[in-house]
Amino acid sequence: MIRYRRNFVPGGTYFFTVTLRDRRATTLVDHIAALRAAFATAHAERPFTTDAIVILPEHLHALLTLPDGDAAYPARWRRVKSLFTTAVAKTDPAIRPNANGRYMLWQSRYWEHTIRDADDFARHIDYIHFNPVKHGLVTSVRDWPHSSFHRFVRQGVLAPDWGAETAVTATFGEPR
Repeated sequence: MIRYRRNFVPGGTYFFTVTLRDRRATTLVDHIAALRAAFATAHAERPFTTDAIVILPEHLHALLTLPDGDAAYPARWRRVKSLFTTAVAKTDPAIRPNANGRYMLWQSRYWEHTIRDADDFARHIDYIHFNPVKHGLVTSVRDWPHSSFHRFVRQGVLAPDWGAETAVTATFGEPR
């Protein structure tokens, strides 16, 4: 069995990719209110800052900063996943427990990357916001409703047409 090494930096900022088991599912956007409620509850119980986020049909990307002295992001993700699964299972008959009584909605692991510096932070925000275009869900970043991109526009950080032309050829640090 592979042993994953997680990097725990108290007060750190992390990029996450969290995915459903069924990569063809649309569960996250179909139940966006339940996902928002799960995040709100997890945040109320163990605060964190959501620097940027995008919710796609079967996965999400998030850039989160934890409070000083706190590196317990696994507990936060466990809570978000659990709350979301419980809420969705109550309303969606397709979400059922297996023979062991476990819901197999989420992949058991997730991708985590510790943000190193301001450039790394900026690249990951761009990656998050451009992701719906990358996956062919929309042709313009502004057309995807489940993204912190809209908050960045309201705050004047990004222009409403950000990513319309030049970002299409950008790699955002990914290997070619």
